[in-house]
Amino acid sequence: MTDLAYYLCAMNEKVVILDFGSQYTQLIARRIREQHVFCEIQPYDKPIDWSAEVKAVVLSGSPWSVHDNKVLSLNVVSLIRRVPVLGICFGAQLMAHQLGGAVERSNKREYGPASIQVEHPESRLLKDIGSGEKVWMSHGDTIARAPEGAQIIAGTEDIPVAVFEGPAALFGHPFFGLQFHPEVTHSSCGKQIFKDFLFEVVGLKGDWTPEVFIDEAVRKIRAQVGDDNVLIAISGGVDSSVAGVLLHRAIGDRMQGIFVDNGLLRKGEFQEVLDIYHDLGLNVKGVDARTRFWDALAGVVDPEAKRKVIGSMFIDVLQEEAAELSDMKWLAQGTIYPDVIESLSVHGPSATIKSHHNVGGLPDHLHLKLVEPLRTLFKDEVRAVGRALGIPSYILDRHPFPGPGLGIRILGEVTAESVHILQEADDIYMKKLKKTGWYDKIWQAGTILLPVRSVGVMGDERTYDRVIALRAVYSQDGMTAEWSPIPHDILASISSEIINTVRGVNRVVYDISTKPPATIEWE
Repeated sequence: MTDLAYYLCAMNEKVVILDFGSQYTQLIARRIREQHVFCEIQPYDKPIDWSAEVKAVVLSGSPWSVHDNKVLSLNVVSLIRRVPVLGICFGAQLMAHQLGGAVERSNKREYGPASIQVEHPESRLLKDIGSGEKVWMSHGDTIARAPEGAQIIAGTEDIPVAVFEGPAALFGHPFFGLQFHPEVTHSSCGKQIFKDFLFEVVGLKGDWTPEVFIDEAVRKIRAQVGDDNVLIAISGGVDSSVAGVLLHRAIGDRMQGIFVDNGLLRKGEFQEVLDIYHDLGLNVKGVDARTRFWDALAGVVDPEAKRKVIGSMFIDVLQEEAAELSDMKWLAQGTIYPDVIESLSVHGPSATIKSHHNVGGLPDHLHLKLVEPLRTLFKDEVRAVGRALGIPSYILDRHPFPGPGLGIRILGEVTAESVHILQEADDIYMKKLKKTGWYDKIWQAGTILLPVRSVGVMGDERTYDRVIALRAVYSQDGMTAEWSPIPHDILASISSEIINTVRGVNRVVYDISTKPPATIEWE
């Protein structure tokens, strides 16, 4: 049984999302999780573990066509014989294609908003949806004929088969196909459609809450590690902090925390976070390894190379600390679900945007087994669990901070001098955001030290100093992001203070790029 399946054994409520490569697949998971229903995303060609009491299956969209030579395919009937199935866009087309319907190339690519016209309001899927609701289309193929025996329950002005429903009498369970994407916010009725599918069609209870997760996670940790001791590297961030408190609840002081100062933390963060951990009663040791990291990074400018150097040095420090501790057999990590999802490949090898420091196992020479108590959760769910555990808001409401720290916010070589410059500028930025109330309106803010110099004038002297870039974005879970419109007067104040007080900086710029196409971090 998989780790993800374990959590649902006691609740018997789980939905599996089969991913065909859609850019929106993670949004499907978010919409289902919002209903307090546990779901798992897995590649379409991975066999489903039916022993985990799967109650429904959702087929995602895809950039592919059902008519492509190398089409992503599976036996839809075999799924419907077990549980209710909901197909979205490509998923609906695949159902129609296999079940006696027809899928044709559209004369034009159908992309954008459309108004749904409900033809059968008695359908359990659309019982709370009225005609005229906006839905979001994004497809090159269209369903010309619904599956044999299925009923068209909604269309649009341009698309006769926007929603179809197959009765349970055909294959043992009902099945539904949506030609549009209910998971995106542009579909005004999407949340209600998911709600009615989960509760009216499938009959789920919606009992997956933070408190339930904590109880199940504590039981799983105790069963997994037994009477062994567990080492956890805590960074001061949300994920590792919640993992640490969860482990402490499960096994008490058999959890040994290590907080490494890698010389790439924010100003004053090391001692500040250590104090909070001690106040929480956690068994955490602080390790000052700043010089070792700076020396290892000397001359390294490639961002992926920096990540690997930082990760390797971190493992070395952790191994040395573990050797000094008695009988450590496990290493806990704050891996969360987006880390896991982004490391999956749906159709052939995926391009590496950046390596995830929490995914991929541990080096053999560390001689520790891995425990990851949060790997089923999205970031906002981690925060909800943290609140249920009583962790203070200072930790839970902190902006996400990259594992390699300021090492990837210093573009170019990392030195003690560049770290000092960035820490001072970042400290000004964070304090100004908090003072003006903007910190809590932003998902993530960060300061970047650029590898360029610009001409400036201070007093009567010409300067040729460094450039600081400010980044601030709004997001739900970090998968997509919009830049935050911080008022100009606040940005002006931040820029002025940085330039006037941080020696070595004479210019500040603000990044207004969205994700995609940019990433939240610059490296």
